[in-house]
Amino acid sequence: MATAQLGTQTAATTVQSPRVFSIDVFRGLTMVVMIFVNDLASVKGLPWWTYHAPGKVDAMTYVDMVFPAFLFILGMAIPIAVDRRLGREPSRFGLWKHVVLRSLSLLVLGLILTNAGAGDPTLIHMSSSLRAIFALLGAVLFWMVYPQAETHKNLVKALRVTGLILMIVMFAIFRRTLKDGSVAWIRTAYPEILGLLAFAYLTTCLLYIPTRRWRWAPFLWLIPLTTFCAFCSAHWIDFPRHAGIYLWPFGNGSDTLISMAGVATSVIFVGRHSHRWPTVRSRTIAALSFAAVVLVAAYLLTPLGISKIRATPTWSLYSVGSSILIFTLLYWICDVRHHTRWAAFARPAGSNTLLTYLLPDLWYFVLSTLGITWFRTHFVWGLPGVLRSVLFTTFILAIAALLTRSKIRLQL
Repeated sequence: MATAQLGTQTAATTVQSPRVFSIDVFRGLTMVVMIFVNDLASVKGLPWWTYHAPGKVDAMTYVDMVFPAFLFILGMAIPIAVDRRLGREPSRFGLWKHVVLRSLSLLVLGLILTNAGAGDPTLIHMSSSLRAIFALLGAVLFWMVYPQAETHKNLVKALRVTGLILMIVMFAIFRRTLKDGSVAWIRTAYPEILGLLAFAYLTTCLLYIPTRRWRWAPFLWLIPLTTFCAFCSAHWIDFPRHAGIYLWPFGNGSDTLISMAGVATSVIFVGRHSHRWPTVRSRTIAALSFAAVVLVAAYLLTPLGISKIRATPTWSLYSVGSSILIFTLLYWICDVRHHTRWAAFARPAGSNTLLTYLLPDLWYFVLSTLGITWFRTHFVWGLPGVLRSVLFTTFILAIAALLTRSKIRLQL
């Protein structure tokens, strides 16, 4: 996904520590599950727990925990990426510039995807899916990590400029027709998952970076974030719902809460303060204790409801507690026991996440442009549908692996 590539060099010591494989594995596995459940959503006749729980029901399924896992791993990346950037260029202005530009980049990609099927072909003079392909092609050209970029500076610059112009043109020509017959521009109300990640990344950085020198700051930030989320769920605070995410990027605090929990977990295992827990045993105890506190808090807030759709604090905290436990297990398997070969299938998704995230949408846009509907009308029920989703996930992972080996990767 669209998370920062993780290094392990800290600005405080400038010591290159071993790569934490469990972070890449967790990111890759989360990406794999997301591809699977997104495709599975179109399959009917499956048990209720294979879909998102309805918004009016107090329940959550494993599907409801996939997006929070992305937020969590996004948060885990922040301390490492910040230390690495400051170690390379000790400029606070440069750091904040990167944070803002990266947030805007994710938002732009999110708006491309959320508007992909909304365009009016008669006004755009091309199919909406073809316009989306051109827009994503521009994104690939602009954000691609070009091999040997230093020796082909002019060519790389030309390709990036071409990509930027292509995206701008695709945004400029976009038009959609509303139910009353009026014409409108892009929809911004829901910026898709990448847009939500953009706001979570921005707000988490706003809180974390000024307080990053204090070891307990990420843990303490969870208290007001959880309280705010609880107050919003109880309708004691209503202004986030009326203000909108563009005026109040924190929303009801749930996304920032989950991402900040990832920051706190990173502090324990791999952050600049991880030396405070010098042994595997001490880190494991700290992580398990953290998870226990979070899960108890989730249980105590159950009266406010359990729902991903309503973004309740109980859903947020149960997702956080589960992510902490999963990452702790992966850390023990991958970084302590050094068993990593089993996760090779998810490696491209973990190292080339943004491109892997875009591949399913590109596939659907290409099929739509070509007028191929067979995949949407066959194997859409029961076990055959599950097998179709497994094959589709395998296909996307294979394409991601091929592109990664060909040194085609995206990085914001």
